[in-house]
This record gives sequence, structure tokens and C-alpha cells, in this order.
Amino acid sequence: MAIMIQQLLFLAVLGITSFFVARKAREIYRNIRLGKPDDRTHEPGKRLQNMLLLAFGQKKMFQNLTPALLHLCVYVAFIITQIELIEILVDGAFGLHRFFYPYLGGLYTFIISFIEILSVLAFVATIAFLSRRNLLKLPRFTMKELAGWPMLDANLILIGEIILIIGIFSMNTADMTLHNGAYGFAVSRWLMPLFAGFSDATLHLIERFGWWLHILTVFGFLVYLPYSKHLHIMLAFPNSYFADLTSPSGKMTNMPRITQEINLMLNPQAAADAPPAAENERFGAKDVQDLSWKSLLDAYSCTECGRCTAACPANQTGKKLSPRKIMMDTRDRLEEVGRNLDAHGNDYTDGKSLLHDYISSEELRACTTCNACVQECPVSINPLNIILELRRFLILEEANSPDEWNKMFNNVEHSGAVWQLPADKRLTWIQEVENG
Repeated sequence: MAIMIQQLLFLAVLGITSFFVARKAREIYRNIRLGKPDDRTHEPGKRLQNMLLLAFGQKKMFQNLTPALLHLCVYVAFIITQIELIEILVDGAFGLHRFFYPYLGGLYTFIISFIEILSVLAFVATIAFLSRRNLLKLPRFTMKELAGWPMLDANLILIGEIILIIGIFSMNTADMTLHNGAYGFAVSRWLMPLFAGFSDATLHLIERFGWWLHILTVFGFLVYLPYSKHLHIMLAFPNSYFADLTSPSGKMTNMPRITQEINLMLNPQAAADAPPAAENERFGAKDVQDLSWKSLLDAYSCTECGRCTAACPANQTGKKLSPRKIMMDTRDRLEEVGRNLDAHGNDYTDGKSLLHDYISSEELRACTTCNACVQECPVSINPLNIILELRRFLILEEANSPDEWNKMFNNVEHSGAVWQLPADKRLTWIQEVENG
């Protein structure tokens, strides 16, 4: 009877978790599709290689060895532990206990022992990550965009990982003690003295406590994940697959409307066959709907690690620009737009926009387009695309640019170059040097 009650309770919690996860996943997918079309299907072989190297292989993480090794411990433990999670799900759904043990025998002991060793390494790494954020207070973890909720979010996930590990060892150690060390797990065998002298009923209660603690933390994590920066655990793979493969990196995209106008100027005969230009197309981006769907996927994939901001020369010289903040602001605004759609429908406008309400012109102008932020990101996020599109709107739609930039634009328009010289005078400086 008790097993059936636990089984029904497990299925109820599983159903509730699945509902909330599916609902939020559908919302995120809807929000990403608010972006403009952007064909990212070419060169599938190269894209698959990118995904395997960057998302699965953690290639860019190893540019900084110490945090890379710590992250690798957590990452590998997370992946391998899913084997034990599969068994927990089967046991919970069908009211069983260690379903795979009779079939795998010694291999089962090896797998669980390997998981336990990884869990110890993940525990050490998690303590190190908590210390880096809260005790050592590394500069990129103390910037103002991480104040409040972002810092709490990171700490909650790290604490959740510790709870998962406690659940695993409580369950395994109590189970081994209850069965006189029969399973022989590598780490739990050394923890058995902690439960020496406990009655069978108490050991069974501790084992069930550890089992429920682990699975409820997993379910809670799944529900919480879409609201957290740790959504990158799932989105790093599609984001690296659909990464920008254009060369040179940082190249601005041509606007279809402008391309069409230029083609008509160069070939007036094509005017009759050309489709009509979109009259309401904006130059650049003012809000999240003006960005490509890939930029919106970037926003949801951001890990808030701050490597982009730490590498940004503008930020390091005291400018207001932080590429991490650009991504966080884009995600926050996208979430706000999504909530407005749910509450008021497609025709509602809240009078706000990504530009000015979230990201200031001062931040955008500070960018030197050096591409350091793009090169540093371990999951192929591109803050530069968002910066360039917002800046394009500032200049072409609002005529909002510094005088120095306006002089350069005028020179390009009249002389075809940034210098205020006609084409036939551009080599005059050589003669001046030679004569001097």
C-alpha cells in the first residue's frame, strides 16, 4: 500500500512538472520566433562540428584552465548522473527498487561508483564556484548588472547541485548499510559508518528521504530552469549549431530593402520584375521584434559568465558598455514582450522598447566592434549583432550620432571614403612625405 501511494505521488509530481516545463518551453519558443527570419541551415556539417566542439566538447572553456576544469567536473557529472536518474524515474513510475541491478550486476556497481566519484568532484567544484562568487568576489561576478536576482539565481543553482549530491549519497549509503554493503559502491562504502547502529526502519526512512530529496530537487530544477540563466544547459547545443559562419566575423548584414534599391539603381530594367519594397521596414532594430530569431536565441542562451565583458576593451577602460548586460537586457525585454502578448494580445503596445528603455545610446556608441565578446563566448553568442542593429536604428532612423560620426558619414557619401579628400587626391600625402 505504501509503495502504491509513493508511486501515485511520484506520477502526480512528474505530471505537474511536465506541464509547467512544457508550458514555459512553448512560451520561449514563441518568443524566439518573434524575431526576423535568418537562414541558418547551410553547411550542416560545419554546424554539427561547431556544436560538438563548443557545446559538447567545451572547447572555448579551456582558454582559462582552472574554471574550465571545475566546470568540466560539474558538466560530466551532470551528464553521467542522468543514467542513475533514468533508473530513479523507472523505479518511481513502476514502484520498483534499483531496477537495473539484477540485470547489470558488476557493471551496475561500476556505473554507480563512477557516478559517485564524479559527484564528489562536482561537490568540490560547486564549493569552489560558490567561493569565487561570494568570498573571492571576482570582478566579473560583482558588476552591477549581476546585483540582486542574477547573483541569487546563480547561488540557488549551485546550492541545488549540493542538495542533489546529498540526496544521492544519503540514498546510496543508507541502502548499502541496509543490505550489509551488498552493492559495494566506491564512495558510499566509506560513508557507511555514519549510519552504523541505525535500525532497518530508520535506514529505510533515510534511503527514501534521499531518493525523494534527489528526485524532487531534479523536478524543481526542471521547472526553475527556463527562468534561470542555466537554461544554457539546453540551449547551448542549438545556439552553437546555428552560430554565425560568415567571414569576416562581425560583418553587418545587408538590409533587403536597401539591397533592392541599389540593384534597381544599377539595373533599371529589373524594376518591372522586382517585388514591391516593404514600406514599413525599419532601418536597424528598435525593439526585440526587429532583431533576428538567432539574436533572441542568443539572449536566452546567455550564461551570464561575463567572459565577454571581461574581454571588452570599452568596458575595461571605464566605458558604460557591457556585452553581458546587452544580452541580459535583450532577454528581459523579450520576456516582457512575451508577457504582454499573453495578457493583452498581439495588438498591445506598452510604449517601451529595447533601445533607450533597456539599452542606452551611450552603451552602443562605446562599442569598437572589435569582436572580442564574440570570440570569448563559449556557446557562440553574438552581442555584436544586437549592438550593430540598435546602432543602425539610432543613426538611420533617429539621426542620433555624435558630430565626429556625422563628419565621417558625410565624407563617405561625398568622397567614397572616410577622409575628406576626393579620390584623385588620396595619395598626395605620399608626395608630401617624399618632399619633406
